[in-house]
Amino acid sequence: MTHEKTSSVTEKQNSHAIELHGSIWMTVGGTNFGGKGRIGLLAQIAESGSISKAARAIGMSYKAAWDAIDLMNNLAGQPLVERVVGGKGGGGTRLTRRGQQLIDNFNILENEHRRFVEQLCAQADGIADDYLLIRRMSMKTSARNQFQGKVCAFHRGAVNDEIELEIPGGHQIVATITHESSESLGLKVGSEAFALVKASSVILATGNDGMRLSARNHLAGNITRVQPGAVNTEV
Repeated sequence: MTHEKTSSVTEKQNSHAIELHGSIWMTVGGTNFGGKGRIGLLAQIAESGSISKAARAIGMSYKAAWDAIDLMNNLAGQPLVERVVGGKGGGGTRLTRRGQQLIDNFNILENEHRRFVEQLCAQADGIADDYLLIRRMSMKTSARNQFQGKVCAFHRGAVNDEIELEIPGGHQIVATITHESSESLGLKVGSEAFALVKASSVILATGNDGMRLSARNHLAGNITRVQPGAVNTEV
């Protein structure tokens, strides 16, 4: 069996490993109470004793910092930050006992959450395999012939690129596509891809002794089914 050099290549999925990330935050009555950013603000206040210094440390404006503190105070039902009058620096700001307790508890929750995400990451390889399988099953195309393989050679031409795809069984399929298509699909040696061939583009031949063809792609096989039709026959 042979087919013309009209194969098109479509991206399968890059081989980069799937990485999982997550974040944790707290709500009160459906209102966002605080996450890593606001808890970080409280931690900086505890360290510097100044709202302005704490705001600068986390890249927040002074007003935004005060608004965040005011919101957290209201949602917590008691002050998390309090003013300190006098002292060496003429006063400042410090956390209340409840404010420090909130930081400690959040750190415990965040550590547990990080361990949970790490456990999921340990299973990421299996997740990636299932994702690729689902993607293959959901890929919609009118091409009846789909060959999954890996790019084994990439030849860049003046106008088009020539892609060689190695498919199961040790066979290779050559496809010619535009530079733009190559870049859009992110194709390079080692990339996994599909070669799609319309049934009407396949040329069938029996016996190749002395046969001379311009078609680059030659696949040998046995006929497993013949379906006669009113106009054409499907093989």
